[in-house]
Amino acid sequence: MDLIKRKILIFFISILTFSNLFGIDSSLENRINREIERLKNKLITIRRQIHQNPELSNREFKTSRFVAEHLKKLGLEVKTGIAHTGVVGLLKGTQPGTTVALRADMDALPIQELNDIPYKSKRKGVMHACGHDVHMTVALGVAMVLSRMRDEIKGNIKFIFQPAEEGAPPGEEGGASLMIKEGVLENPKVSAIFGLHVFPLLNVGTIGYRPEAFMAQSNRFEIEIIGKGAHGATPHLGIDAVVIASEVVLALQTIPSRQIDAREPVVLSVGIIEGGNRFNIIADKVRLVGTVRVFSKEMSREVKEKMEKIIKGITESYGASYKFQYVEGAPPVHNDPSLTRESIKVIEKIIGSKNVILLKPQMVAEDFSYYGVKIPSFFYFLGVRNEKKGITHMLHTPYFNVDEECIPIGIRLMCNLLFAYLEKYQ
Repeated sequence: MDLIKRKILIFFISILTFSNLFGIDSSLENRINREIERLKNKLITIRRQIHQNPELSNREFKTSRFVAEHLKKLGLEVKTGIAHTGVVGLLKGTQPGTTVALRADMDALPIQELNDIPYKSKRKGVMHACGHDVHMTVALGVAMVLSRMRDEIKGNIKFIFQPAEEGAPPGEEGGASLMIKEGVLENPKVSAIFGLHVFPLLNVGTIGYRPEAFMAQSNRFEIEIIGKGAHGATPHLGIDAVVIASEVVLALQTIPSRQIDAREPVVLSVGIIEGGNRFNIIADKVRLVGTVRVFSKEMSREVKEKMEKIIKGITESYGASYKFQYVEGAPPVHNDPSLTRESIKVIEKIIGSKNVILLKPQMVAEDFSYYGVKIPSFFYFLGVRNEKKGITHMLHTPYFNVDEECIPIGIRLMCNLLFAYLEKYQ
């Protein structure tokens, strides 16, 4: 065989090997792309309909019905009422294999939307300011595309639409932990799970990721400083809870800045200060509420101990007392190293390696982490920023919005990731 023929043969063998390695057939990828293009306008309409009708955690009643109706029309096996308002749709392939899951969250935030857009939230004081409307639309889009490709699916795909990612209301249970408790990863047993989150610091067309520790554990604390009230003109007769609370707030900042190894990511923020009842009265009580972000239970306990030592020392020195609550939230989001490597190879093939960005650990939190404690998981950020369109505002703000071109990109990536996983682990 001459040299040219050998090179041609090697070239075609390499193409076949690449395709088989990641479980992506070019004809299959083309079918996915055509389906997404066909559905694009419908998907944007769905996103806007969800955006206009946001619902708070554990109260996603209309959203749940909307999602369930769409999944049933696609011929999926649908279960509702999981973890209060959660919905699960099971897409069964025609060929045997394992079960993989895709998770999307459904709840909105208590924020008044200030965007001047035709699909602005219709509910006063409630807004999809964290992009969960996009997450649901991507998941529904994946279900729409893949439900037409059952003959190519080796195994099952479980679509998990989860309530209360932002946290259940006081006194209630909810979110990912409750869904797991109620068996969402069983019957059939899920072997791996994928998820995404919109991210306004990344341009549309890009994604961000990190293997292993990706997002922080989020803890909540509440401190009550108990002093003694007095007339504002005779502060010496009281114990000023405002002054004491001020010292506590400042002293707490020395924990991450002076008491923890600087190489260890720790955030401690006081978000609420409440106290006093009149301008000329020395306040007898002040309430402080905030968050601690860390990447391990050990560090969480260490920060808690240091906080209480500071609070106790300052209050005792003034003759005051205190109450201290420290509640640990969802664990850190941990991307399975092997699943991450395989997933990134798929994503790079779809959007190009230059559009795949390795990020530093993020101090924001996500209760998707609970799934990762149980099974291998991969979670990534989907770029939604577009400065030319003025889409630059951060999550959890009244002006947050996304470039809707992110929707077909998210669907395309997820379809290929799910196919690749089922092909490899059939």
